Amino acid sequence: MKNIPRLRFAHLPTPIEEMPRLSTALDGPRLFIKRDDQTGLAFGGNKTRKLEFLLAEAEAHKARTIITAGAVRSNHCRQTAAAAARFGMDCILVLYGEKPGQKSANLMLDELFGAEIVWTDRDHRDEALNLAFTKAEAEGRHPYLAPYGGSSPTGALGYVFAMEEFVQQGLLVDWIVFSSSSGGTQSGMVLGAKLFGYKGKLMGISIDEPQAILQDRCARLASESAVKLEERAVFTSRDVIVNSEYCSAGYGVLTDLEREAIRLFAKTEGILLDPVYTGRAAGGMIDLVRKGFFTRNQTVLFWHTGGTTALFADQYQNQL
Repeated sequence: MKNIPRLRFAHLPTPIEEMPRLSTALDGPRLFIKRDDQTGLAFGGNKTRKLEFLLAEAEAHKARTIITAGAVRSNHCRQTAAAAARFGMDCILVLYGEKPGQKSANLMLDELFGAEIVWTDRDHRDEALNLAFTKAEAEGRHPYLAPYGGSSPTGALGYVFAMEEFVQQGLLVDWIVFSSSSGGTQSGMVLGAKLFGYKGKLMGISIDEPQAILQDRCARLASESAVKLEERAVFTSRDVIVNSEYCSAGYGVLTDLEREAIRLFAKTEGILLDPVYTGRAAGGMIDLVRKGFFTRNQTVLFWHTGGTTALFADQYQNQL
């Protein structure tokens, strides 16, 4: 396996905890959780693992400015801004959506980390991102473009090696369930499972994408990441399990599904989920338990991908 440059700043390995009270409340399978909300950078989250490889790639290209894009309260943008600050780089964030009247949650943290904010709408996100990059390049700021969600063949490596970490922790589970959106986390897991011998199944619960689109994206990214590692592994959509039954409400829309999951995890295990990603994925997992998809004799692990700062966003304060 090819050795890829990596900056090691995440708090790893993240712990695995059993959730017996949640299992009892659901009268379902044995439940565990892997705490990637505790990766250490700017309140943690899954993007920290990806940024260990993305920032190393940026340094290899002698970049001095990191540019990326995301929604107004993007977890990826928060952690990218923090990583840039840690390594003495400038950061430009292209945020799409309506600029809030009051800074809170991730947006407040973006500015605290010193990021420059460029506002746009979703339809013009790519145009604004390219313009910001061209401008920074013309100004001699040596920009590096970090992909949306950290989801590139390089970024996905964070979860290739997260699977190595999980396998080394020695817990045997039948299923790993997690939120999936831009595809970097799931594609890395798919490749990592193959390389490091995970024998169970991986289910990404889609936050905002149709099943076929997310399956194809993850298969492509997993295959491209394998090339970076000089490994012979080619994936198709059939190798990627995506459940898109819970994303019809739209991105960032809080429904009873997410609300119940957030409250249930908090009241039974003292664990906080977020309204956008982990709340939706956990809500889907809870629904699948109740439908009998996971049997009582199985072991299921919920992989917490972070994002709990969104609990403090103004738009959710009166909805929980």
